[in-house]
Amino acid sequence: MMHLPLEGIRILDLSRVLAGPLAGMILGDLGADVIKIERPGTGDETRGWGPPFDERGESAYYLSANRNKLGVAADLALPADRALLERLIAGADVVLENFRPGTLERRGLGADEMLRRHPQLVWCTITGFGLDSPRPGYDFVVQAESGWMAITGEAEGGPMKVGVALADVLAGKDAALAILGALVGRARTGAGHRAAHTSADRRLTVSLAHSATAALVNVAQNALVSGDEARRWGNAHPNLVPYELFEAADRPLVIAVGSDAQFVSCAQALGLDTLAHDASLATNAGRLAARARVVGAIAARVRSAPAAHWIARLEDAGVPCGVVKPVLEALKAVEASALTGVAPQAPGRIRRPPPRLDEHGAAVRATGWGTFSG
Repeated sequence: MMHLPLEGIRILDLSRVLAGPLAGMILGDLGADVIKIERPGTGDETRGWGPPFDERGESAYYLSANRNKLGVAADLALPADRALLERLIAGADVVLENFRPGTLERRGLGADEMLRRHPQLVWCTITGFGLDSPRPGYDFVVQAESGWMAITGEAEGGPMKVGVALADVLAGKDAALAILGALVGRARTGAGHRAAHTSADRRLTVSLAHSATAALVNVAQNALVSGDEARRWGNAHPNLVPYELFEAADRPLVIAVGSDAQFVSCAQALGLDTLAHDASLATNAGRLAARARVVGAIAARVRSAPAAHWIARLEDAGVPCGVVKPVLEALKAVEASALTGVAPQAPGRIRRPPPRLDEHGAAVRATGWGTFSG
């Protein structure tokens, strides 16, 4: 069987809810040994975030971010459990956590002390608004404050959140990237070499607020360059025309023209030769200036036939397009499981389902990281 790139890397996942668990799952998909620590009795909050629940009583939300991990329940208030965590930290390559500031420090398990004791260790903290803020990191609040809701929704409507907890997802991916970068840096300088691999290199902080604001990318740059406030465009694009949703006779579709040549091909495929040969529409700037005319003509044409008819013509012409699929239809295009979620892309692999609460507690208490070799 093909080796995975993170085989032998040990991740202690002390996080909960979505961003941290997702980061741990990504690393586990890549072959890392991941131990998830949860509070006894209730576990990760998302275990109760349902319905839906599967036949074992596990919530779909929890299942979505916790495959490829061993599960252990531990209480930070108990000396024996704190000793267990200290042993696991001592043998780990990475600690991933999203505790409120001071929580681990009060238990003698703070990042600074653990990094001082263990020069091989990388420590990643995920926060809502940075290490200096006590505010809890909830995706909805971050979407509101990062500018996302101000630019999402219909042009004349109110602010709207994205339909998935995308700030959490992006922060989780940012955390996984930061950890991978730190591990590469450690490998280049020599694992555990104090002079070459300082605690500053190994202390990582990812905030939902920063990940979300950085994800504004071109929208942020538009505002910075122009000095004008960004606004909502619904399903249209602030910089490209046509690049939006249109209603066919039976279902909606999207057309995404990204170049002048694609526009000519699009207009010809739709039978709108007048637009194709209009010199004032030859550049994107011209089409932006004539947005209402261009979009109106395309919308009227697309309404005259089913989506499949237009998709076939547009695809033959090399124009980016697609129908609007509901979730279950979209999932048919990928490998997906009710237990382990959407399968990772290569080189990731699903090796074990999300753990039940404390499923591996006895084994990990007995053998620590050696549990993975059993």
